Amino acid sequence: MNTSPSRRTALQAVGATAVAGYVAGFAGTARAAAPNAAETEPAGDRVVVHPPLPSVPTNSAFTVRVRPVGGTWQTLAVHLVRLALINPVTGGNQAQSSSLAAFDFSGAVEVEVTYNRGGGENIRVRPDSYGITPEVLGGTARFTLDRPRNLVVQVDDRIFDCLHLLANPIEQDPPAEGDHRVMHFGPGLHTHPDRTLRVPSGTTVHLAAGAVLTSAVVFEGVENARLTGRGVIYNTPGGAVFVRDCENVTIDGVTILNPRYENVRVAESRNLTIRSLRAFSHQGWGDGIQLYCSENVTIDDCFLRTSGDSIALYTHRWDFYGDTRNITVRNSTLWADVAHPINIGVHGNPDPDAPEVLENLRYENIDILDHREPQVLYQGAIAFMVGDGNLVRNVRFDDIRVEDFRQGQLVHMRITNNPKWNTTPGRGIENVYFRNLSYTGTNADLSLIAGLDADRVIRDVTFENLLVNGRVIADSTGKPNWYLASDGVPMFVNEHVRDLRFLTTAEAAGQ
Repeated sequence: MNTSPSRRTALQAVGATAVAGYVAGFAGTARAAAPNAAETEPAGDRVVVHPPLPSVPTNSAFTVRVRPVGGTWQTLAVHLVRLALINPVTGGNQAQSSSLAAFDFSGAVEVEVTYNRGGGENIRVRPDSYGITPEVLGGTARFTLDRPRNLVVQVDDRIFDCLHLLANPIEQDPPAEGDHRVMHFGPGLHTHPDRTLRVPSGTTVHLAAGAVLTSAVVFEGVENARLTGRGVIYNTPGGAVFVRDCENVTIDGVTILNPRYENVRVAESRNLTIRSLRAFSHQGWGDGIQLYCSENVTIDDCFLRTSGDSIALYTHRWDFYGDTRNITVRNSTLWADVAHPINIGVHGNPDPDAPEVLENLRYENIDILDHREPQVLYQGAIAFMVGDGNLVRNVRFDDIRVEDFRQGQLVHMRITNNPKWNTTPGRGIENVYFRNLSYTGTNADLSLIAGLDADRVIRDVTFENLLVNGRVIADSTGKPNWYLASDGVPMFVNEHVRDLRFLTTAEAAGQ
């Protein structure tokens, strides 16, 4: 698939430099490594423990053991994860230490987590929606899993000194080493001189459990290619995965640690699947997944803890051009130590003769664990900041659970012309439906829905069964008639918003 020349006639020099820097000198091939040790035929209660990750430091804060129910305990390797803590006074970013462990299983498994630094009487397993209440005794927690989960085990409410536990299904039919269509990386450290791996069409890159790849993985101008496995992409000098001008690319199962910039960037591509991606970042601009000018993308079962937006959808930037549409994000857990878990619409094409659209966007069954953003103009666990001529329309959120976050807003929807990022305002936001959005907590600042002027409005926004600390917020329930429903959120709505509704589920069904 090639982008038409007309979409690139407005190439900006700064954009060309930025993209060129991302993939400069990218050339390299993978060498076959040791066979993948993962099991392929799960039967009953079974556990597969991953080999330790070479060159990734360990962390002694936690001891983690797992076993099939009633079986023999096995101890997991626990590795160091770096996370971001921004000082809002100085702007400095001091990396914080955290922990990561992973294993595969089938059936049911018992998990034992011990915090080794004292205390630990209060141990919480998140997301809260999973309903996992551990048995806790003397800093040790035990619980049972009957399905794969991405979990955070949080001790005494510590934000950073916690355990991220990736409990995977056992791999089914992993690609075979020696297949000419497979770049296979077995357990061990894999480094290219130029720190880049380019993937041809029709090729699978497979990172077995225990594999550590320190090269960026680049899909450019290819089709029918894959990046799979239980291995790790670690410490890349730029972004970790770059997909551009591609068709039918799948990213499935890998974990990204400590990229210099974003974890995954996708541009001008179609028919992509990003599944079971786990990504952790601490440096500036450490977004989880950025999508530009792409169509027909599914993001499923991901865990993203990021030092930038967890998932950001844009149109034009640099030399990327085109609309973004038919995007589905589902069954995922998002934690933004900086910026937004969900961000939509900042970057677009300011040329009035070539405006772009973001449309048909779906977010389903998502847990948002945290949001911390001191800057008022950049807040929002769910954020629309629509600039540069963008029009955002036909967006639906179903079953979004927002746990209490450190600092920010629940919802931020705004038509903007931010001089830091935009040269023109956005055109509008239309037809947004929130069904079963819940927030439980006390730290949320005033939410915001604001059009820009009479020509750049937000219209047709509906909240069905909006729950704030267990209370349904609706136009018809539980308030004096001189209050607005939005007062119960609380939320500021300006005069350039049209057809905003707050409904109960029964009212929505009776429409």
